[in-house]
Amino acid sequence: MMFEVKKLFVSARSVTLELPDGGLYNTRKAYRVFVNGAEWAPATTVVHSIYGLWPDTKYIVKVLDDKAEVGRIVFRTEEETYTLNVRRFGAVGDGKHDDTPAIQAAINCCPKRGRVLIPAGDYHVLPIFLKSHVRIEIQKGATLYLETDRTKFPILPGMTRSTDETSDLNLGSWEGNPLDTFASFISGYQVKDVVIYGEGVLDGQADKADWWLNHRTMRGAWRPRMFFINDCEDVTVQGLSFRNSPAWNLQPYFSRDLKFLNIHVTAPADSPNTDGFDPESCQHILLAGAHFSLGDDCIAIKAGKLYMGATYKTPCSDLEISHCLMENGHGGMTCGSEMAGGVHRVYLHDCLMRNTDRGLRIKTRRGRGEQGVIDDIVFENVLMENVGTPYVVNCLYFCDPDGKTEYVQTREKMPVDERTPRIGRIAFRNVTATDVACAGYFLGLPEKPIERVEMENVSITCGADAAPMAPAMACGVEKVSRKGLVAINVDKVVMKNVMIFGQDGVRLECENVGEVEE
Repeated sequence: MMFEVKKLFVSARSVTLELPDGGLYNTRKAYRVFVNGAEWAPATTVVHSIYGLWPDTKYIVKVLDDKAEVGRIVFRTEEETYTLNVRRFGAVGDGKHDDTPAIQAAINCCPKRGRVLIPAGDYHVLPIFLKSHVRIEIQKGATLYLETDRTKFPILPGMTRSTDETSDLNLGSWEGNPLDTFASFISGYQVKDVVIYGEGVLDGQADKADWWLNHRTMRGAWRPRMFFINDCEDVTVQGLSFRNSPAWNLQPYFSRDLKFLNIHVTAPADSPNTDGFDPESCQHILLAGAHFSLGDDCIAIKAGKLYMGATYKTPCSDLEISHCLMENGHGGMTCGSEMAGGVHRVYLHDCLMRNTDRGLRIKTRRGRGEQGVIDDIVFENVLMENVGTPYVVNCLYFCDPDGKTEYVQTREKMPVDERTPRIGRIAFRNVTATDVACAGYFLGLPEKPIERVEMENVSITCGADAAPMAPAMACGVEKVSRKGLVAINVDKVVMKNVMIFGQDGVRLECENVGEVEE
């Protein structure tokens, strides 16, 4: 079988390719890879990166199934001005010496489109800050270990009033609000044209610190991320592994034109709030070939709480997520619940989810505001294995201190006002889910029902021994097992070639549903 090899990204020293042979995360078979005639490591994932290339050089990459060529691509690497090795700046790489000043000095001194090289070694560091027009390569065998003593961390203030009192500067953020936050492992503010790449590892060492203890209590400031960029553009993260984050792992914030390729994000299953990827109020993102295994949502698309949504009116929009593996988290891919600026045009396709509580998950609540519109969300060509509830849209999510109050949780109609969010069109196409407890749960607001849920070519199999679970985190939702689809407060449900196997009772249970089209 021949296929068209696609170039997703090329730098001076690396390239990321897509090998679309019909696989989801892994290719259907291992392929031999030849670069300018020399055989390199085999390709086993659909999104495949190659490192160790030379700047400003033409390359021909051939992909072979044994001896038969099935695809090829020709490209030229980018130019590079200089390479600055952090060892020459005084980095020791023994895991004990503080290598932060040496690495930061190399970054600060690096000329436009130069490379900061972090070779093999163990580097003990505090937060590192990016600057524009720099490439940072963390090579295979290099591990950066984050300091465990929070008293040594700088703090990013949540809000600073301008001198003339006409505007605010928002540097720190915590769960949708502008709050003081410890600087992240890798931080960037108003930088552009940045690439951080390689086969190295960033270890947050939260398993050796106190970040996960009393994690709902602010101590000095809120917990740092592994990667946090604020008001940045044209940033690419390629190939790196992130593990043991103190909090969320990767959070691009109010940023644009971003790529995250072939990354690996891991944390223990019981680690709190270790979301994998949380873009907040960002536009134009490609996330491809990522592997997540952690203690919370693998992907959570966000747009702030009410103050940020009403003040800045900046949605998270135009995201493509492809060929990713999500496992052992709470949700495979989530929108919300901090979504007061809105989430628009998200396309997730060709992904595999395993052993997550929920699969494709949307969560909001009264109080997120009229800017909080979730619309045009498409999930296509997805396989879910041992996922408790594969499809969830929950407009009564009981988060925040007031989450279980009468205002948030009542099933009676409330006035539609500036606090009322809205769910538009959600589509599921060519999706298979096996060993589920509940086929799907769609819970809208009685005063503002979910507008449209489309399911086409969907197959759901309930597990014979599926453990009972609450399909949605809302008051009054009981644990169920072997249950079909539930739709409450939905204007229209469209079901085309939807097959449900092994459920007890009806395949679709409706309450206040305007129209069902089958």
